[in-house]
Amino acid sequence: MQADPREYRNGLIYAFLAYATWGLLPLYFRLVKSISPIEVVAQRVTWCALFILLVLVMRGQVGRFIETLRDKRVLAALTLSGILIAANWLLYVWAVLNGHIVATSLAYFLNPLINVLIGVSFLGERLRPVQWAAIALAAVGAALLGAGAPNMLWISLLLAIAFALYGLIRKLTPVTPLIGLGVETAVLLPTALIGLAWVGSSHGLGFGKDVGVTTLLIGSGLITSLPLMLFAAAARMLPMVTLGFIQYVTPTMVFLQGVLLFGEKLSTAQWASFGLIWTGLILFAGHAIHAARGREAAV
Repeated sequence: MQADPREYRNGLIYAFLAYATWGLLPLYFRLVKSISPIEVVAQRVTWCALFILLVLVMRGQVGRFIETLRDKRVLAALTLSGILIAANWLLYVWAVLNGHIVATSLAYFLNPLINVLIGVSFLGERLRPVQWAAIALAAVGAALLGAGAPNMLWISLLLAIAFALYGLIRKLTPVTPLIGLGVETAVLLPTALIGLAWVGSSHGLGFGKDVGVTTLLIGSGLITSLPLMLFAAAARMLPMVTLGFIQYVTPTMVFLQGVLLFGEKLSTAQWASFGLIWTGLILFAGHAIHAARGREAAV
């Protein structure tokens, strides 16, 4: 069945906005590098939950939110997706604060390949020869990146797998992005509050000690919720294959930050792999644009 051209176009816009926001997260979290990763993630969950609650009240969707919480099947799915995204956040923040930015970029170079595997294997999505060629180029590039940083490969693999599974669950769960994120953060909130209490009693919270850091921690709720809502919407509008390749926006931005802003040195092989991945992305994107125009012409 052909996708609606307008929905497909909106999905592309939402996906690009989500991934571009995520591409700036290393810069954001480096500003709070004095705070422990546990507190950073707990603050993200707490302020995200409060922000989503405010939006639900403003939109008059609190009733739908409560109904979703009472749906055991949906609640189970969103509990699992919430655990996956929380694990992703914690490992990502830890990696950024400990100087493993290249490892995080590699994770999101690998993630589209995992999305492709999920889409083809479990969702019945099919690829054209041009798309297979693009995937082959990207796979070779990602393999070279992994070979260049074997000691950090576990970080990349765990981040990629957790986020790919999160995207699959959100694609298959029949809830709106706002309600879904609201349930996820509500489920995670008790654990986040326990984490904050533990950090406060053992090390002392960074929240409240500095105006700038406190503002950034509060803002983490906004930069967490908005791109996730956009991503969840895009995941329901786009094939997993297309969504996976748009995701290269995020690791490319992170990769360039690591090289240009944080002075990470790259080998010739790593530069070559970066070129292969970009070639695959351009090939896939060109085909996607051509296909989208064909769909619009057929309507």
